[in-house]
Amino acid sequence: MNDKFLVGVILGMLGGAVLVTNSVKARQAVKDGQEQVINKVSEMGKNGGKQKKKN
Repeated sequence: MNDKFLVGVILGMLGGAVLVTNSVKARQAVKDGQEQVINKVSEMGKNGGKQKKKN
């Protein structure tokens, strides 16, 4: 059971990589997601890891 699951995960990752490589929209979505993550990490670094409380 675990072997089949791992094979499925690996095949899914490879399929996703092929999809992103061949699709302009998917590639742009990945690029935008990476930029958002980098911006959030930068914000957290500037705030010393403390988040602002919303009232």
